[in-house]
Amino acid sequence: MYCVRKVQDDLYYVGGNDHRLALFENIFPIPRGVSYNSYLLLDEKTVLFDSVDWSIAKEYLRNVEEVLDGRELDYMVIHHMEPDHAGAIDEIVLRYPNVKIVSSEQGFQIMRQIGYHVKDEQSIIVKEGDTISFGKHEFLFLEAPMVHWPEVILSYDTTTGTLFSADAFGSFGALDGKLFNDEVNFERDWLDDARRYYTNIVGKYGPFVEDVLKKASTVDIKMICPLHGPVWRTDIAWFIDKYIHWATYEPEEEGVMIAYASMYGNTEYAAQALASALCERGMTNVVVYDVSNTDVSQLISETFRLSHLVLASVTYNLGIYPKMKNFLVDLEALNVQNRTVALIENGSWACTVGDKMEDYMDENLRMFDVLNERVTLNTSLNEANENDMNALADSIIESMKKIREIKEKSAE
Repeated sequence: MYCVRKVQDDLYYVGGNDHRLALFENIFPIPRGVSYNSYLLLDEKTVLFDSVDWSIAKEYLRNVEEVLDGRELDYMVIHHMEPDHAGAIDEIVLRYPNVKIVSSEQGFQIMRQIGYHVKDEQSIIVKEGDTISFGKHEFLFLEAPMVHWPEVILSYDTTTGTLFSADAFGSFGALDGKLFNDEVNFERDWLDDARRYYTNIVGKYGPFVEDVLKKASTVDIKMICPLHGPVWRTDIAWFIDKYIHWATYEPEEEGVMIAYASMYGNTEYAAQALASALCERGMTNVVVYDVSNTDVSQLISETFRLSHLVLASVTYNLGIYPKMKNFLVDLEALNVQNRTVALIENGSWACTVGDKMEDYMDENLRMFDVLNERVTLNTSLNEANENDMNALADSIIESMKKIREIKEKSAE
């Protein structure tokens, strides 16, 4: 029994899953695991698309051998040299010494840096617009620099309309037998992981992703085979639309994320009070997160999803609470932009955090519109703050109305 699935005529999935890894890239929590995708084409020539992480190399090699069923491996295409997709290159070369490796020029450079043993006579360098025929399947190669490494290429099977998309259109989460997007409830069970994967790993490189999306729009895509997560054979336009929003930093939804930093619960109570005030006004697409116990990758993902962000923080050492500062630094690092922000500040004696958060955003973040209304707490929320809290809630609702009106006018 082998963990192999047929993708389409001549094409087979030979990758696998990793449920043991707790942190992807040793930073992002993956409680549902992750898949390492690889595909094998049986044409006049046999072609293996990408490798896998070393952690599942044994299963991967077994799958490849089973699908080849005695045939030699003629080609191996490496779209992306990150170790989770290139970990078993040397094993493939050892087992199939006549294999030709296809990759970008910089891809081969990184192979040499890592120390893989690929001979010059085995190497085929491809660049933008190059094509290779493996029989009845002809492949077009596209360069995709900084999505999310500089050496990345994509390949497009002109015969079947299949795009091999490297890390683009991928997701956290192990497949566990369910290979295709229409075998799962993607919007319910996978979209959050797909968003968290994109926004934290590729999110900084929106303009480069836009370039790739423009290239992809010039070909008729009937299937997408990414290096992580499900293979897309239905609703492709829906998922591409998500990528357009993420790449252009346009919110997916009108809604509010309230991120709070609270030491003893007083700032948390104020955050919950604002959430209640917003819901009373009919805006129920509200989520509230404690920056001290929510992984920053989730905060980044939700910031990409929603139109409005509220930062509620206690003053700490006359500055920004460290966990809140970490979140702001990540927003800057990932080039997040085009959001409306409201502030709640707290300080028992010297309340400086609101100004410091606003100064940081002014200096380091692009197109962050900070509302004039602000709630300032002196230790805890009380009746004296009631008008300020209502004014802040009203201001958020009003800003949503103005953004809608602008979008409606631009669509006319």
